[in-house]
Amino acid sequence: MRHLLATSTALGLSLLAAAPRAQAQTADRRTAIGINVSAMQYKGNFGSDYWKWGENKYAPGITISRYLSPGLDLQLSGNYVEFKKNAPNAAPYFGSNFATNVVNVNLGLKLKLNNGWALKEDAFIQPYLLAAPGLTYTSREGTVFRNNQTINTDQDKSYFDLFGAAGINFRLGEAVGLFIQTGQHIPLNANIDGDPARDDNKWDDKFLQHTVGLNIALGKAKDTDGDGVSDRKDKCPDTPAGVAVDENGCPLDGDKDGVPDYQDQCPTEAGTAAMQGCPDRDNDGVADKDDQCPDQAGLPALRGCPDADGDGVADQNDKCPGTPAGTQVDANGCPLVVDADGDGVPDSADKCPDTPKGARVDANGCPMEIDPGVRKLEQPVRFETNSTVIKRTSYGTLDKMVKALKDHPEYSLRVIGHADSRGTDEYNQGLSERRAGSVKRYFTGKQVDPARIVTEGRGESEPAAPNTSSKNMSQNRRVEFKFEFFIPNAPQP
Repeated sequence: MRHLLATSTALGLSLLAAAPRAQAQTADRRTAIGINVSAMQYKGNFGSDYWKWGENKYAPGITISRYLSPGLDLQLSGNYVEFKKNAPNAAPYFGSNFATNVVNVNLGLKLKLNNGWALKEDAFIQPYLLAAPGLTYTSREGTVFRNNQTINTDQDKSYFDLFGAAGINFRLGEAVGLFIQTGQHIPLNANIDGDPARDDNKWDDKFLQHTVGLNIALGKAKDTDGDGVSDRKDKCPDTPAGVAVDENGCPLDGDKDGVPDYQDQCPTEAGTAAMQGCPDRDNDGVADKDDQCPDQAGLPALRGCPDADGDGVADQNDKCPGTPAGTQVDANGCPLVVDADGDGVPDSADKCPDTPKGARVDANGCPMEIDPGVRKLEQPVRFETNSTVIKRTSYGTLDKMVKALKDHPEYSLRVIGHADSRGTDEYNQGLSERRAGSVKRYFTGKQVDPARIVTEGRGESEPAAPNTSSKNMSQNRRVEFKFEFFIPNAPQP
């Protein structure tokens, strides 16, 4: 038996090193091939070798298994062995002997106990029971001494074989299982040793089979998103290419805040989805990393700082706190009395005294126009369903806008996100805002001042086409652009 284990272990290690990376036999990979070596122990009229390891006869074997369910496999197996034995040198056997070649082919069902009830299907230890009737072919050469004469017992014959076994499979990894099994063969009416003296039952001669072997699963599991987790087990089947995932196929989320690391602007700090994974401890809608007053609730337009008198100047910079509501103020928060329309041009020199608030004006106080060539660059970019990832085909469009912003430092860009109608209004509103934020990060990554990129999301409220078909919905998953004149510290919508 030690020789059997040593041989099988060496064979197993070499196959394990050469085996492809594949999940052990499952619903994804239904077919497995096994090779094995067995220690066979004869029992018959010449005596019993059961559990006498020094009397082992070693036999090579092969199995082909087919997965039927988590608890059941269909298995075809074949073995070859030669039994040889001299009878006891005593009456009535004197000088009797035999050498019988035995070939077994068995087909049966394997009842697996790692079926999800007691043990998981991918457990390391996987016990099972096997019932596999089949055919036993024997080719015997031998002699029997009877009635003072030697009788030749040569014969070739086949028998119906009853075979039952119990075993344990050890899951060595994703490719290979090592199994150890003990079973009983009862070939009905078989006469392995050739002795003409027979019992009344049908199982005079029989043998035990102690087996060590390896099973290697074949095939390849379907993995649509290519993340290394089969579709059958993948709880996030549409993960973008290249994104690291956990054992369930879902993107990693190191800080456990519900925002995957690849979308998380603060992957080591727990935050919120609205803040793209970043914390906002004063709950003012400005992530702490962008908040100049992270411990005081403030306004996004003032980078998270408060403005008690509502004049548009943060309290920390306001030299005239308490200015009455509606009063025009300068950069220090102090009232202006010479510029009624607040365009920065004194009324005495303002040729357009009623310019709308926030408009970019020339030296005469009149509104300026965006260059028509720049206006032509305002082409939307589109997204996949439920995605904020910018398509590479949009990079050219965005890069032209980057160049326009660098050529015209007086311009800013309004980025407006949209979504199709799938999902709730609340979710689509957040998705449109995240899409706008994703595009803004593209511009800031190209060294564009974040203050010059104004983002807003309009959810599904402004479809470019009716949401009645997949083609129309693809037109609605978009971000639109509008060039404006840059107004420092201008509030976002």
